[in-house]
Amino acid sequence: MKQTYKISDIATLTGLSIPTLRYYEEIGLLHPARNATNYRVFTDDDLRWIAFIKRAKATGMSLTKIIDYARLREKGDSTILDRINILVEQETILQLEQDKLQAHITFLQDKKAYYENLLDDTKK
Repeated sequence: MKQTYKISDIATLTGLSIPTLRYYEEIGLLHPARNATNYRVFTDDDLRWIAFIKRAKATGMSLTKIIDYARLREKGDSTILDRINILVEQETILQLEQDKLQAHITFLQDKKAYYENLLDDTKK
């Protein structure tokens, strides 16, 4: 039998609030089953999917893009290339951000080196 979780368990395990989980369901990101009393029932598969959502958000991916990805995922393997394209697009965005950050780091390192050279010259 599969392990199941209540929404409060999922909130604790994922660090997401119950209103956020409900919102994700409302916008189509989550599709928990319902039990006989109409309570949401989550599984380990839902936990893994929520982990993906959280990680995608952490990369800066918009909820709109995550929803697009989710819809493609629901259609099955015929959409793998489309999903890869979404991931490549986000990777490109992150690479550009990394390049900008590296340029800022290089600027600071160069400025520090300039001042360190000035200090060395004043000690001579």
